[in-house]
Amino acid sequence: MSENKDPHVAQSGTSVESVKFVYDFTEGNKDLKDLLGGKGANLAEMTNLGLPVPPGFTITTEACKVYLDSGEEPAALRDEVSAHLDALEQRMGKKLGQADDPLLVSVRSGAKFSMPGMMDTVLNIGLSDKSVQGLAEQAGDDRFAWDSYRRLIQMFGKTVLGVDGELFEDAIEAAKAAKKVTVDTELEAADLKKLVTKFKKIVKTECGRDFPQDPREQMDLAIKAVFDSWNGDRAKLYRRQERIPHDLGTAVNVCSMVFGNLGPDSGTGVAFTRDPASGHQGVYGDYLQNAQGEDVVAGIRNTVPLAELERIDKKSYDQLMQIMETLENHYKDLCDIEFTIERGRLWMLQTRVGKRTAGAAFRIATQLVDQGLIDEAEALTRVNGAQLAQLMFPRFDESAKVEQVGRGIAASPGAAVGKAVFDSYTAVKWSRSGEKVILIRRETNPDDLDGMIAAEGILTSRGGKTSHAAVVARGMGKTCVCGAEELEVDTKRRRMTVPGGHVVEEGDVVSIDGSSGKVYLGEVPVVPSPVVEYFEGRMHPGADDADELVEAVHRMMAFADRKRRLRVRANADNAEDALRARRFGAQGIGLCRTEHMFLGDRRELVERLILADTQEEREESLKALLPLQKKDFVELFEAMDGLPVTIRLLDPPLHEFLPDITELSVRVALAESRQEPHENELRLLQAVHRLHEQNPMLGLRGVRLGLVIPGLFTMQVRAIAEAAAERRNAKGDPRAEIMIPLVGTVQELEIVREEADKVIAEVEEATGTRLKLAIGTMIELPRAALTAGQIAEAAEFFSFGTNDLTQTVWGFSRDDVEASFFTAYLEKGIFGVSPFETIDKDGVGSLVESAAKAGRATRPDLKLGVCGEHGGDPESVHFFHEVGLDYVSCSPFRIPVARLEAGRAAVTAAGSDHR
Repeated sequence: MSENKDPHVAQSGTSVESVKFVYDFTEGNKDLKDLLGGKGANLAEMTNLGLPVPPGFTITTEACKVYLDSGEEPAALRDEVSAHLDALEQRMGKKLGQADDPLLVSVRSGAKFSMPGMMDTVLNIGLSDKSVQGLAEQAGDDRFAWDSYRRLIQMFGKTVLGVDGELFEDAIEAAKAAKKVTVDTELEAADLKKLVTKFKKIVKTECGRDFPQDPREQMDLAIKAVFDSWNGDRAKLYRRQERIPHDLGTAVNVCSMVFGNLGPDSGTGVAFTRDPASGHQGVYGDYLQNAQGEDVVAGIRNTVPLAELERIDKKSYDQLMQIMETLENHYKDLCDIEFTIERGRLWMLQTRVGKRTAGAAFRIATQLVDQGLIDEAEALTRVNGAQLAQLMFPRFDESAKVEQVGRGIAASPGAAVGKAVFDSYTAVKWSRSGEKVILIRRETNPDDLDGMIAAEGILTSRGGKTSHAAVVARGMGKTCVCGAEELEVDTKRRRMTVPGGHVVEEGDVVSIDGSSGKVYLGEVPVVPSPVVEYFEGRMHPGADDADELVEAVHRMMAFADRKRRLRVRANADNAEDALRARRFGAQGIGLCRTEHMFLGDRRELVERLILADTQEEREESLKALLPLQKKDFVELFEAMDGLPVTIRLLDPPLHEFLPDITELSVRVALAESRQEPHENELRLLQAVHRLHEQNPMLGLRGVRLGLVIPGLFTMQVRAIAEAAAERRNAKGDPRAEIMIPLVGTVQELEIVREEADKVIAEVEEATGTRLKLAIGTMIELPRAALTAGQIAEAAEFFSFGTNDLTQTVWGFSRDDVEASFFTAYLEKGIFGVSPFETIDKDGVGSLVESAAKAGRATRPDLKLGVCGEHGGDPESVHFFHEVGLDYVSCSPFRIPVARLEAGRAAVTAAGSDHR
């Protein structure tokens, strides 16, 4: 990563006093997101491009970090803000909050990464009892001025002073009821003036102080409130959900106000250069006449499609289309744009690389390659494994008998089924109890975030593709249908009325289709995703919408396969899984767990082996198991012919092959009470007691079994060798690798290896076939990792078992801790993500890296892989690429994700090396 050499950014040893904390929009650019936040950097970039951006300035993230660390703003900040405010006033020809023709500004958050609605914004700063009259005269519109003042007190009261927002909403509802109107826009100037008086009383009652009339005090308090909002509950929750670092801080943008609520020739909107739901090119977005920006995002008034702007204001529409083309070509990506039209004049308020659905991400990446805007390597950075995994989820079966009750805007795709809930608290509560829920609201707001995270999907009766619900859902990959106007949502009574009068009560099951916007009663059955059908070989690229997506996925996978260094294998225990994995692109089997072959109808043979009292009985049981094991391996070698198959010898404790102790005790007791024969059950019960361990995962298992139970591992090695010889004699190409589990010291491996080599030599002599069977070990204990250099003397390969390695490094029993305290650890920020989901780079990862280096120092040609489920985790795959592993192995359905991420890891590493 290149070092930040901007002289204005605080470097180590630099005094705070020498740092520049405020930038004019004319001074920055889009590459200063760390310093100016995404919003500030992009406002500066648009200003540099000569686009119509209202003048303003940005307070940097460095200032925020100083404030959050010390509790006080930097000493130099006030003077810098004053200097930039003076310059802004001179440019605009008016002063902040002056009585006649006042300058008004917005104070808006803007972190490096987009956090829609999670932090605070205050509009119309500078309005007061005196300046509201000047604004009315300047605008020639009393209603507009008093509505703007009402909005300021409401936003300032809630955001800066901490007043319960419901108090303001209740006052508005009361005003509408008194006027006998249903929407805010029907309130007249006199009504809004009364609301202002009411709002000021609310502030006085709740805060014990008057609403501040000094415009500079308003601005300073708003700036602090934005800084504080970085550590607000909803912002912290969102960062945990999106894995955004907590130490970045937010910038603050102070921007001269432009007004979309000055009448029918004014308005506000959000536009996308491509459809964020599908990726298709066209005119996408929402527009709302005579409104301010928060009216669109909040979804409280239903918008018209952006295309309608051409009819309403063709001049502004044509200018906007030209600007959208300019921005997309400049950013070389889908752009999300906020704009306002003030009495026929277009202003750009924000742009950013837009959030998009998984399908749109793949389509857009390939479209931009075809347009020559980006190359294949860049295209790979525009998609990720999490998005690909979303595309592999099932979808609703359109041929099923369903009861459609509504249709809204397809805001974020997916097929979600769950019980209807009408508030976030219930969504979280029910979800934690194992229920799948659909969160239903009129419109969502940032306070609903925890419920949105908990729900399978989100349904709103208001808002469009740019509403809060839509934007946040797309960012999380959550199914969402917005603006289903025909559904009447009553959150207080916890019910939804659908056309025809049917009432959906809380707890009733509903299904929502985020790809079509359809809403159904009851549970709709699902069918496989077309992307899964493609990987299975049942669908090929074609012309219709599903096949268009498949074509995009196909091309991105081809890009990734050409770029990646890491090979991808599968965790598969039978021929059926192996064949599926091969169709999904597996380049071998990285983990075949032989214990899965000992279950089912073979359990009796294993019980006989465990109960054997003599060497003769033990050998008889092993002899019976040998041909069955051999058959398993013959089928595997046939399915994966020409590709490596890593077979792990028996690993789990023997008690796992015996009946449950409680169940067995009951059977013995019943047999005794009935005086029935129960000799075998009694022997089993005695064996269960004999084999019982307080902590079996750290007991008699893995290599210890092979050393304690004579003949067990040699039987398995013989089965592997004989199966390989049979396959080779049938003109096949078996490539077996034998993996010894749970090795902690090289001496264990040396003893087992010596016995295995002897068995392999015997099979070679008996069959006349030369076998090349690699023997290696699974590194899953800290001691094995720390002595990897010694162990490599006896191992031809290492496979890191990161599931067990995580347990033993952390001292966690996965089955216990995930249910007991992981939720609390995630909520408290101790974990950003479960260490069983993404590898703990500092702890477990450090052991993997050091073991890999030590192993290769001893044996330069040592093959290195990973076979824990981390092998299919996108972030972990990048780490394994960085530390030089040769392959990752994961479950068959995660193979495409691992392939894609391996390609992305290679591209990212190449980019870093180039820089």
